Amino acid sequence: MPGSEIDTSQVEGNASPEVKLTLLSALHFMRLSHVSRSTSDKPFRGFESEFASRLRLTEISILSKTEEPEKFEGRVVAQVTVDKEMLNGAENVHGGCSAMMIDICSSMPIYVLGASTSGHGVFGVSQSLNIVYHSPALLGDKLRIVSTTLAVGSRALSSRCEIWNVTRHRLVASAVHIKMVPSEPKPTESAKL
Repeated sequence: MPGSEIDTSQVEGNASPEVKLTLLSALHFMRLSHVSRSTSDKPFRGFESEFASRLRLTEISILSKTEEPEKFEGRVVAQVTVDKEMLNGAENVHGGCSAMMIDICSSMPIYVLGASTSGHGVFGVSQSLNIVYHSPALLGDKLRIVSTTLAVGSRALSSRCEIWNVTRHRLVASAVHIKMVPSEPKPTESAKL
């Protein structure tokens, strides 16, 4: 684990340094994975790796829920600046790129809440991702991605995510992400002859 070169003090929020380190390490791993060959001079690492290399986590917190003060929610805030690789033919952020941002970022508060309250955080696997696109984001715009948990149970997990355009003061996209904790694989029986 790359813990020695990761500085958790640069991330605001009340989550423990251990929880912050785990999230930052996961992001670091995403940055390094999926390196592949390309037909151009520049190697292509894959969309997840490219996006993760640009993403900066700014807050990791556990907060009391507004509507249910006796319960907690995980909150993760990240920032990224729109670059050419994120654009579609109309020169704004591609909807698929927004979906990937939401998929990655909305999984983080689920982990944070579990790790902070029960000592066991999970990222889960996606079941559905419902996105509403509100406004375009253009090259050079600074985006703020705010993700919070909705409900975290033993199997069903859900979070909400909003992508805010800091440069233009607009909501770019909002989403609800439903995830689940996968069941353990069953041992296979040996083939009968």
